[in-house]
Amino acid sequence: MGDPYILMLVALAVLAIVDLVVGVSNDAVNFLNSAIGSKAISVRNIMIIASLGVFFGAITSSGMMEVARKGIFNPNMFMFQDIMFIFMAVMITDILLLDVFNSLGMPTSTTVSIVFELLGAAVCISLIKISANDAESFSDLWNYINYETAAKIIFGILLSVVVAFSVGAIVQFSSRLIYSFNFEKRATYISALFGGFAITAITYFIIIKGMKGTPFYKDVKFLIEGNTLGIIAGSFIIWSVISQLLIKIFKINILKLIIGIGTFSLAMAFSGNDLVNFVGVPIAAWNSYQAWEISGVAADAFSMGVLAKKVPSNIWLLLIAGAIMVITLWTSSKAQNVIKTGIDLSRQGEGHEKFQPNPLSRVVVRAAMSLNKGIGFIVPKSTLNFIDSKFQKPVIELPKDKTYELPAFDLVRASVNLIVAGILISIATSMKLPLSTTYVTFMVAMGTSLADRAWGRESAVYRVAGVLNVIGGWFLTAITAFLAAALVAYLISWDMVMIPILLAIVAFLIGRNTLIHREKSKNVKKREYIERSELITINGVIEESADHISEVISRVNKLYSNVVNDLAEHDLNKLRKTDKHVKKLNDEIDGLKDGVFYFIKSLDETSVQASRFYIMVLGYLQDVAQSISYISRASYKHVNNNHKNLKKAQLKDLEKIDNQLSSILSKEAAIFENRALDNLNELLIEKNELLKSVSLSIESQVSRIRTDETSPKNTTLYFSVLLETKDLIKALMNLLETYEEFHLGTKQGN
Repeated sequence: MGDPYILMLVALAVLAIVDLVVGVSNDAVNFLNSAIGSKAISVRNIMIIASLGVFFGAITSSGMMEVARKGIFNPNMFMFQDIMFIFMAVMITDILLLDVFNSLGMPTSTTVSIVFELLGAAVCISLIKISANDAESFSDLWNYINYETAAKIIFGILLSVVVAFSVGAIVQFSSRLIYSFNFEKRATYISALFGGFAITAITYFIIIKGMKGTPFYKDVKFLIEGNTLGIIAGSFIIWSVISQLLIKIFKINILKLIIGIGTFSLAMAFSGNDLVNFVGVPIAAWNSYQAWEISGVAADAFSMGVLAKKVPSNIWLLLIAGAIMVITLWTSSKAQNVIKTGIDLSRQGEGHEKFQPNPLSRVVVRAAMSLNKGIGFIVPKSTLNFIDSKFQKPVIELPKDKTYELPAFDLVRASVNLIVAGILISIATSMKLPLSTTYVTFMVAMGTSLADRAWGRESAVYRVAGVLNVIGGWFLTAITAFLAAALVAYLISWDMVMIPILLAIVAFLIGRNTLIHREKSKNVKKREYIERSELITINGVIEESADHISEVISRVNKLYSNVVNDLAEHDLNKLRKTDKHVKKLNDEIDGLKDGVFYFIKSLDETSVQASRFYIMVLGYLQDVAQSISYISRASYKHVNNNHKNLKKAQLKDLEKIDNQLSSILSKEAAIFENRALDNLNELLIEKNELLKSVSLSIESQVSRIRTDETSPKNTTLYFSVLLETKDLIKALMNLLETYEEFHLGTKQGN
């Protein structure tokens, strides 16, 4: 009788390890963004500090484990078998959900996912039990669900979005008025007082408040309770004095110290609050199994009221979980992807925007601009001028080699991010509320970036769209988690044989997502060929761009052949796939054109030629992409509208042109790849022959129209393909001639 449940416990243990990996990949954004974005400390030291914080946080998380046992449902209403079904459904759903968001690089809330998964699975099993009992009705569902606590948790999570954003914005605005952007020139006592306040807040809320619910709290309880004001006042004075000594005597930048301590404390708060999301369910399952095993009662008859009692967590299990989290921090590429999203949305300067604007983001930005104008009429001009003076950013002289990169934001904002987020999370942890650390840290970062005027006219619509996308993803998480967990719980309760099937699906999907993520990462690296700051000379630009141009030409060659072949087969599905690849090529080239400003800014003053060459290359590449895009789109539209297939004579002409074009493109790609310009004349002759073939095909079609052609749609498509093919050939040859001109010019210059 116990064998299937032992296997379920083993499966839950494995799922817990996997969940720790995918969960930390998502949540690393919470405590690493500020330190990495400000570049206050080396990445290696940041990781060491965060790792220590995660370990300490794991020890303080035991009080939060009760959420998984009795926070969402009333355990006394369920049998052991029901509880195991609920826990299996929750873990399977959680892993799949988090891995999808990680692969997309979107930070989502592990707290929201676990709460709504527990709720969804519990509701499903409750409804199954109610339907099997004639004495109960739907209204009895509330006896199964701990709706008061669940509502409190959900309301707290939603409220945290508003509170975190508002508090972050207010504190950052006040800090900037005190510090300005020239914080290095401020009086040392200001930094000392700021350090005293920050470190006091961190130590009190993270360490003292964070100890509640741990086995160690009873030893120091008599020192803490009733002495709150004295502890805070004493800590502020002591830390302010220490900060002043560190600044004056040891010349230490107190803001960097705050960021280091803040990263440790936020990692500790994250681990203490969020570890329940990953291991709370398996630990609760283990406690349930221990209670059931010694009872001698059947699995479907043993009530789980024992879960309502307080059960101390095994400290070694928590430390093992902490170790897995630390290893994931150091090794997960998906974690780095999610971190990049958070930093990009809060950075001070301009740059490439990941999210596209939408109607709602445009409305929000216009409303904010109108509100800003209204404030300008109300607030005295002298006050506005004083505020503006505090937000004037200093001009930083970059060195000639351009290898120095500005941080995403300065030390003041990084410190505020860490202090505010750490305090809010610690307050929730001390109250045993599983607050969403993702919601809090992300919204604090968005609030501080808004208050710091990081969202200018050039970037606001993109940043707001990004924030709306992320918040929308959170609500999508809640709905998806509830429905998916309910479905999985139903399948498991229907037949336990579904458990190995579902586990196999989990393994397959995670493996597939990992492979897709790796492929995307490779593609991103390929597209970074010309964006790096060290490419400051025309030699560097020519060499690096040649490989990329060769790759683009090879892709265009394949895409053109695909369109011709798919058109001949009248295959709509293949044309749809080809059109997706064409769109991807266009997006990549558009991304490069969007970066022209930043590329030119990174060039050395003597490399004006390099910028001219780069702009011309991008212009020709865009012409090529637009031509193949038009050909693909016109062909897809023709077949999708169920028009007649092209005539055999037309297809024969297109195949001939395709063969000639393929030969030219293959040679041109090889020329760029090998930097071999000796065969250029031969290629120009082939190009002229191909243009003649295209012209003859156009003339042949004109003759057919006068004699036997009866389809105007075929004629329109055929002429469109031929004319765009001519433009494609000319753009590619212009690209080659431009490369030859600059390549030879550079050689002569050397």
